[in-house]
Amino acid sequence: MAAGWRIALGLPPFGCDFMGLGGPMPFLRLSPGRRSWILAGLWLLLAASGASALRVTDDAGGIVELREPARRVIPLYGAFAEMLYAVGAGPQVAARTQADRFPPGIERLPSVGTHMRPNVELIIGLKPDLVVQSASRREAMPELDRLREAGIPVAVFAPGSFEDIFQTMLRLGSLTGNEEPAARAVQELRRRLEAVRGQVARVERPRSVFFETRAEPLTTAGEGSIVQSVLEAAGARNVVSSKRGIVQFNLEALLLADPDVYIVQEGPMNRSPAPPGGRPHFNRLRSVREGKVVMVDELKVSRPGPRSVDAVEELARAIYPERFP
Repeated sequence: MAAGWRIALGLPPFGCDFMGLGGPMPFLRLSPGRRSWILAGLWLLLAASGASALRVTDDAGGIVELREPARRVIPLYGAFAEMLYAVGAGPQVAARTQADRFPPGIERLPSVGTHMRPNVELIIGLKPDLVVQSASRREAMPELDRLREAGIPVAVFAPGSFEDIFQTMLRLGSLTGNEEPAARAVQELRRRLEAVRGQVARVERPRSVFFETRAEPLTTAGEGSIVQSVLEAAGARNVVSSKRGIVQFNLEALLLADPDVYIVQEGPMNRSPAPPGGRPHFNRLRSVREGKVVMVDELKVSRPGPRSVDAVEELARAIYPERFP
């Protein structure tokens, strides 16, 4: 087993596997969740070896097969551009969408329209050997069919949790010939997440938070969002229990919830939000009166990518400053 894959799966870089000389018991003693992602990683290892080295299954159930590593990749969602750069495939990114400004330097690449309305003619003219799109962009699916008809491989991913992010990064690493850098990147992100979880696991009572997705109308993040994963990893309790990803909220319910910390995201969905302390009735919130308002970058918190781990670290420090001297 390649050292990089062993690292990504949480195994020692070298030595016996869990079913080898050490026997199966160490593996069986792991938690069910850890066993599941190790098995998923082993499946990826098998898919990325031998004749199937460039064959992966995307999150739409499609088989993405390449004759050789993709050298010209066009991500149609900023999160995938960030992942590609993180796994060492930055030089292989051939274009971007109109709003992409990160990682630094990506704005110098040609734009192929928006993530919702990609320009098929421009994409075909750039001759990519792989296009990556988000499963949530249903409006763009007809354009993807046209790309496939033109003979361009398309991978569709739907990262909604940290484990989804990591598995997407590993698959992008495989498709671009960057398996080892992808494995190392995922290992480091896992290490940072575990470091934060270790710090916040010892708090006596998780602090409650309200996450403002948009100020007008007041909108928040529910349990079906990457924001929920970020909040949980940071040791916070979301006062919103809806299963939906984005939820409209009313002031009366917010005042009743009275969270310990009020979080405001700034970005495309919430441009230049007014400080909560200057809004009518918001000073009735304990978090506002006590100055426990945290401003965060939307593209870190609400975009499922490598910087989601940055968001966890920043929020954990803001919510539990005493745990991070």
